[in-house]
Amino acid sequence: MKKIITGLTIFISCGLFAQLKQGDAIHKTVSPIVKTVSGLVQGIIDDDVSIFKGIPYAAPPVGEFRWRPPQTVKPWTEIRDASQYGLNCAQAGWGAAPGTISEGSSEDGLYLNIWKPRSANPGANLPVMVWIHGGAFVFGSGSQPDFSGIQFAKQGVILITFNYRLGRLGFFAFPALSKEHPEEPKGNYAYMDQIAALQWVKENISAFGGNPKNVTIFGESAGGVSVHSLLTIPAAKGLFQKAIIESGGGRDGVLTGRPIHDENADMYYPISAETIGINFAQKHGINGTDAEALAKLRSLNVAEIVDGGQETNGPGGVPIYSGPILDGKLVVETAESAYKLGKVPNIPIIIGSNSAEVPAGFFNAKNKEELIALFGNHKEEALAAYDVDGKTDFAKMLTLVNTDKVWAEPTRFTGRAFASKSIPVYTYLFSYVSEPMKERMKYGASHGSEIPFVFGNLIDRNGIIFTEKDKGVAKMMNSYWVNFAKNGNPNGEGLPLWPMFDTNKNNIFELNKEGSAESISDYRKARLDVIENAFEK
Repeated sequence: MKKIITGLTIFISCGLFAQLKQGDAIHKTVSPIVKTVSGLVQGIIDDDVSIFKGIPYAAPPVGEFRWRPPQTVKPWTEIRDASQYGLNCAQAGWGAAPGTISEGSSEDGLYLNIWKPRSANPGANLPVMVWIHGGAFVFGSGSQPDFSGIQFAKQGVILITFNYRLGRLGFFAFPALSKEHPEEPKGNYAYMDQIAALQWVKENISAFGGNPKNVTIFGESAGGVSVHSLLTIPAAKGLFQKAIIESGGGRDGVLTGRPIHDENADMYYPISAETIGINFAQKHGINGTDAEALAKLRSLNVAEIVDGGQETNGPGGVPIYSGPILDGKLVVETAESAYKLGKVPNIPIIIGSNSAEVPAGFFNAKNKEELIALFGNHKEEALAAYDVDGKTDFAKMLTLVNTDKVWAEPTRFTGRAFASKSIPVYTYLFSYVSEPMKERMKYGASHGSEIPFVFGNLIDRNGIIFTEKDKGVAKMMNSYWVNFAKNGNPNGEGLPLWPMFDTNKNNIFELNKEGSAESISDYRKARLDVIENAFEK
């Protein structure tokens, strides 16, 4: 929503209301115009930051281009208004009724957003950061309020966010699709979108004052999983020079695993992606697997496709998550497989997780006995690591086991893989919980809770008012990310020293409960060791 009053812009973005008085003209005005390869775009100014929203980086993937690689944007001749976010990629979202999609989402959703210092001109060669949002590959967007890049831009970094296809629109395989356009990669349309966005950055960011040879990609949850994949996808090579993985795992349990054709090829995905696609088609009364069946799939309403992204391995079967696919052309190996073989890209990374990511979901049990039994022959080790005195709260134990299995141990595994090749790797543990959030996060920092601190966007909401200590943690964490984007090293003046990860020292850099940070010997070692011994081969 936008109103123009005497040359000033008052805009409302994602529920954050910014009101402007006549005397504020110096802070907010419509003016910046930049020439991209597709045409001119005009953004807005806010707090001495130029912002460009809703720039298409690929053509709408609709009609015949549903389940096809992203296509080139059709150039425009007029100046394109870049003051508003584009539509989100189609998604069911939270609370969407069956047969509907989330409000503000559409199959036409391949847009990106840019924040840059107002003074940055072409040729400024500023470092660039590209954020890949999370959301389990089924929801989310680059326009969420927490992802505003103003604080990054104020420190001399150009920040970019973008949307990518989600759910069955983002990951889908079907026999007729495999045969159609044999020269094209198949299945991982979300990853193709991410690569297309990075290619757009390479071709256009210098016009905004950015350095296409100094790009850092970073993401959380599914965004962190995406960073792992991009580190090992050949087609992404050369599109970025540094990477940050926030709660993105590192093992195949949450990474690319399902093969496109083969059944029983992966312990986490027991049926092929094509079989999942066939089951989905049959659910909609489409029984063939030929071109006619594919045409019927493409004729389905988008709301019939985006329904949470799950399918089963047959009638009454276990739900199978519609996620990344080992297609053999774009994704040729999993990140874990590549790391185990020493195929680690020479790219500095930051990788870490939070202290109490989720309460359950990956490991589920009704009591301590059931939980410990999951460790098989390593039950005694598990008891010693998680419940040595028998007094640990069960809910806390379940939270820690889930956190360690999916995020903490894979972080250590990835750190070891990079460190073994003498590549700079900085590992972290985010344990800080804001005072107003301690009742909700009584066992530690939950999944995604670091994001507002990384972006420096502590927005008071839902009765939560952030304290000065919270703001100090945000300034510190945002500075580490900025420094890494600039130099490949998070350290800087006035910040606690963050050493590189050293396999022999068992070190971790903790942003701790007190609101400070320090390098420590990782107190979770026994827990991570038993996770590795019991579950990772």
